Amino acid sequence: MTDPIRLSKRVAEQIGCSRREAELYIEGGWVKVDGVINEAPYFKVGDQLIELLPGATAAESPPVTLLLHKPSGDATAPDTSGAQLQLAKASHWSGDDARLTPRERHFARQTALMPLEQGASGLVVFSQQREIIRALDDPRGKLEQEYVVEVAGEPEENGLALLAKGIGHRGRILPKAKASWQNETKLRIVLKAPQPGDLQQLCEAIGLKVLGCKRIRIGRLSMAKLPVGQWRFLGEHERF
Repeated sequence: MTDPIRLSKRVAEQIGCSRREAELYIEGGWVKVDGVINEAPYFKVGDQLIELLPGATAAESPPVTLLLHKPSGDATAPDTSGAQLQLAKASHWSGDDARLTPRERHFARQTALMPLEQGASGLVVFSQQREIIRALDDPRGKLEQEYVVEVAGEPEENGLALLAKGIGHRGRILPKAKASWQNETKLRIVLKAPQPGDLQQLCEAIGLKVLGCKRIRIGRLSMAKLPVGQWRFLGEHERF
């Protein structure tokens, strides 16, 4: 038996490359340990069989942005470790058009943006890309967010028009919101930079009770056909 060493060191010694190149091979899914792909450069190995797959390239991985259809009841991850766990629990959508194979590196150091409250479902964004983090994390952000809100009760007359003008409730002026009926029990509500509780208070202000809500759009980006509990890569040409 040999003393356990890091997988990256073993790969570097075995194929005669630098430690950084070995890490890139491993993170890229090109290295097998006893026949199983291992993407952890710091994984300790002893006498296991180490294989470098044919066609391996030691290429840097560009940062990515991931879109998740969050189920209701799950709180959006508050930090990078929580984001990694939340994404790992979800499934990669088989209908994703991106030509990328999911790797562990895609979940690392992800920042949760525009989080949803625990009771809400819908589109959530996680990103490693600085320009997207800056754009979506800006408290002065002007991106529209669109929600489908299930409600109960009878709204006051001209209530939806009042929401568009900006309505006062519980001692504060609520953000202006464009609202329309999707059906007898569901509203579509569009507003900018909502704060926690805003949707509930907007509905309360005109006599409605919120039973559930789902975010279906951020800016120009719609959740579209992404199934609940699954995620996909943000496409190269998609913009918020």
